[in-house]
Amino acid sequence: MIPPIEVVRHPRARQMRLSVDNATGAIRLTLPPRAPVGPALRWAEGQGEWIARALANRAPPQPFEPGATILYQGEEVGLDWDSGFPRTPLLDDGKIIAGGPREGYERRIERWLRRVALDILSAETADYAARSGVSVSKVAVGDPKGRWGSCASSGVIRYSWRLILAPPEVRRATVAHEVAHRTHMNHGPAFHALVRTLYGRDPAPQRAWLRANAMRLHSFGRIS
Repeated sequence: MIPPIEVVRHPRARQMRLSVDNATGAIRLTLPPRAPVGPALRWAEGQGEWIARALANRAPPQPFEPGATILYQGEEVGLDWDSGFPRTPLLDDGKIIAGGPREGYERRIERWLRRVALDILSAETADYAARSGVSVSKVAVGDPKGRWGSCASSGVIRYSWRLILAPPEVRRATVAHEVAHRTHMNHGPAFHALVRTLYGRDPAPQRAWLRANAMRLHSFGRIS
């Protein structure tokens, strides 16, 4: 039996998209603003085999706890705790080490990852914006479940902080994608041509990496 399917309309969606939330197992059908719900829902309900596979392939939670291994800029690194170290985490010899009390260790690791993500994504966004001759009013990071980045008409670009876990070339492909939206607020041929120009090559392999590893990236820092 197929679990309930949540229907969500997104103002920038151009086609329907079926996804499974790695954290909760929720099944979401995203539709363009005016797409009819009935036919789309019937199509989604017919994807039982795909839904079952996606639910079975959900990555187990990987809390930010001492002794765990996570991805950081595409490389596997260990997490360590040493009460004699400063509270602020640091990367040392393939490990991210944080001191201070054991209580709150997980929060300190995530805050550090978010801060590093914001710093790097802000710098890369500024670089691509300068190349493209556009302005970006603000760069922010959050933890959206279904998107790696978004660009508003106001010039605000938001990213998933989890991009700091992905390889740098994957992260930069996402930045090029969002900055290109400052010129083309659509996904037409001119938009994709600009993304390739900014990124320097076809970003399809990097986008495919994100799709293939999305559940794993969203498993890091989860407790249950």
